[in-house]
Amino acid sequence: MTVKAYAASSATSPLGPIDIERREPGDSDVEIQILHCGVCHSDLHQARNEWSGTRYPCVPGHEIVGRATRVGTSVKKVSVGDMAAVGCMVDACRTCANCKRGLEQYCESFPRFTYNSDDGKGGYTFGGYSQSIVVDEAFTLKVPTTLDPAAAAPLLCAGITTYSPLRHWQVGPGKKVGIIGLGGLGHMGVKFARAFGAHVVLFTTSEKKVADGLRLGAHEVVLSSDESAMQKHRSSFDFLLDAVSADHDINAYLQLLRLDGTLCLVGAPEKPLPVGAFNLLLPRRNFAGSGIGGIAETQEMLDFCAEHAIVSDIESIQIQQINHAYERMLKGDVRYRFVIDMASLAS
Repeated sequence: MTVKAYAASSATSPLGPIDIERREPGDSDVEIQILHCGVCHSDLHQARNEWSGTRYPCVPGHEIVGRATRVGTSVKKVSVGDMAAVGCMVDACRTCANCKRGLEQYCESFPRFTYNSDDGKGGYTFGGYSQSIVVDEAFTLKVPTTLDPAAAAPLLCAGITTYSPLRHWQVGPGKKVGIIGLGGLGHMGVKFARAFGAHVVLFTTSEKKVADGLRLGAHEVVLSSDESAMQKHRSSFDFLLDAVSADHDINAYLQLLRLDGTLCLVGAPEKPLPVGAFNLLLPRRNFAGSGIGGIAETQEMLDFCAEHAIVSDIESIQIQQINHAYERMLKGDVRYRFVIDMASLAS
């Protein structure tokens, strides 16, 4: 099938319209008419080849929500007409130890990502900045009907990226949890940590985000440039979720952890972060990282969001605005996630 899409044709070119090919649905496939696609910072990194290895034309997009239009004969998870979703992965080996544990994001053979990944047929995958996508049922998710489809789209990356580590490190009542940075990831971290019942402290460099942090669910907001405010929280946190991708002083946050506390990195700074050894040794502290989540956990997250009325704070845009949106995203000028109304692609 030939469908319309938006793609980068090189690392320096703006994104523009293109026709791409999608396979016909097989017995286990779900065809999804894409209604909304979130804009992740990794889309920009890939389009501009900032992580190297991008193949062109590159069609980004891995926060996909739409309607199932055709399903294979063996498909049971979704039916035609259902709201369905696709996140960062469209396949994995399914046989390694990690895949068998439902941790496809850590597939030992590497997951097949939604775009710019080998498609297994000599080509590579195209993402959600397009009219439709065909995905195996095993990597398709069902969107609860109570969730707003547009605001649910960023849950497929920003949502699960923060939900998974908070769940893994058992954030909940009686735990003091810090969220570092209030952006696409951080604002979801605040919402989830509060919904899990933790005492939530947001760290931000911007005074303009203090009110937003409280509105989103933080019990306290600390300006990280205020040394006295930081000192008051020294050695007191059970868990810190670091959602900052810019260069920052990781040691200032490690010092906030109590004995056996954990700082988990979900942001991806361009340069390595220097870590002072004694900030880990005394007292015993953990410095960790986390990727997205497996398919089962992502479905669990969507269902949790429906139960607790959690979605992303979004700004809806037309596909023709995507290059301007990238520039705004670089400046942090979005509250807190752009989502493309894919109906605009038809024009």
